[in-house]
Amino acid sequence: MPSSTSEAVRVAVLADSDTRWKWGALTARRIAAHDVPRCSSGSAGSSDAADAVDSADSVELSGFLLRGRATPTARQLAEVGVRADELREVTGNEFLRAMKDEQYDVVVLALVGGAVQAMLHGFAALRLPRRPVVVTGYVGVVYEKLADGLLLRHGADVVLANSRHDADRFRAVYEGVGADASSVTEAALPFLGGAPYEAQNGRDTVVFAAQPSVPESRADRTYLLRRLVEHARLHPSREVLLKLRSKPGEHTTHLEELPYQKLADKLPGGLPPNFKLVYGHMGDVLDRTDLLVTVSSTAALESLHRSIPTAVLTDLGVREALGNHHFLGSGLLTPWDRLDGGHRPAPDPDWLVRQGVAADGAYDTAFDAARKRVAELLQSPALPPLAPYYTPATAPGYLPGILARHHLGPDGTPLPGAAPAAEITGVRRVVRDAIRNAARGAYRHGVQRVAPIIRRMGEL
Repeated sequence: MPSSTSEAVRVAVLADSDTRWKWGALTARRIAAHDVPRCSSGSAGSSDAADAVDSADSVELSGFLLRGRATPTARQLAEVGVRADELREVTGNEFLRAMKDEQYDVVVLALVGGAVQAMLHGFAALRLPRRPVVVTGYVGVVYEKLADGLLLRHGADVVLANSRHDADRFRAVYEGVGADASSVTEAALPFLGGAPYEAQNGRDTVVFAAQPSVPESRADRTYLLRRLVEHARLHPSREVLLKLRSKPGEHTTHLEELPYQKLADKLPGGLPPNFKLVYGHMGDVLDRTDLLVTVSSTAALESLHRSIPTAVLTDLGVREALGNHHFLGSGLLTPWDRLDGGHRPAPDPDWLVRQGVAADGAYDTAFDAARKRVAELLQSPALPPLAPYYTPATAPGYLPGILARHHLGPDGTPLPGAAPAAEITGVRRVVRDAIRNAARGAYRHGVQRVAPIIRRMGEL
């Protein structure tokens, strides 16, 4: 291991939403530690990489935002609070071209599964003399499309699992289809942290962590909002906060057709004075939380990591579609009625360990295995070609469609007309960006206003 740390590890993060940008950028900071050598150094290997510490100064972070329906706004990026040395919005082909023209040591693909698969095949088609280490994973709780999402991520050098529970499931899926499972690496969610919970005299705050797509129906979302407001009325001395992920017109990882803000405006009787809608960084909200309530949000894991009392609602059932089945055995499942009566669930310690919550302080070493694996790959004389499980031979009726959605042919090369010869600049770029922003706004308007109307008309 070289003694000099003057050269930062060059990392590129490609993300398609605000939450995935947060996961990808923070993951990059944690796994590309200051004493992991650059791929161009040619230095000998060492197992000491596992002892590396996180250091923002040791990572040169380039951010790429994949252009699409959920491309984050400036407000959303500011709320995430993770800075990059540079940040640009790109198409998939523009990102691949940047990977060809610029040298990076590590690439983190913080994307939906289909986009990860497309970028893996696009990378393979570049045939770079020395490619970067490719890392991917999940932004939170994996409660749906386990096999589909995992197989679309197969082929990356490192597939991060956020817990021991996930690592076991991921390996089982890969081994079940006869695919190499050595890429699966146990880590943790990179954004856990904050001071441990301490009750404060005079403070009594309940926070409901809303989710964009869970539950989905107007009736279910209105029910949850009504129960939260009723809880505020039952406890007038208690501050009740509805923590929202985005403002109307913005999108995050999942579509939100029925924002709680609009439902709140139509709630009979209005809102009590001790009830508030809040935005901002989840960690800042948790700093003043005495009870976190959710259906299945990853915020529950953030809360549990800090030993904040946490409840997962059963009012709408315990169902895979809601994701709260992930919390079976946690001791957290409870209905609103019990919370109204003062109940505070106690988490099962063994469940917490399996889920990588690490409230006991073990979080400090949660990324050691990932750091070590990345270090070993960077120090390798040559990286093997990327080899996703899905190929034109194994999935001829599935893969071409995935690649085509990202303007790539079956061999991973850009489709005709997909990749411009040079970046557009000047007036043409201003006009192009204005058209794109207008189209994105029209799409969001259609999702949140037109689509619900059409759906209601279809139910008549």
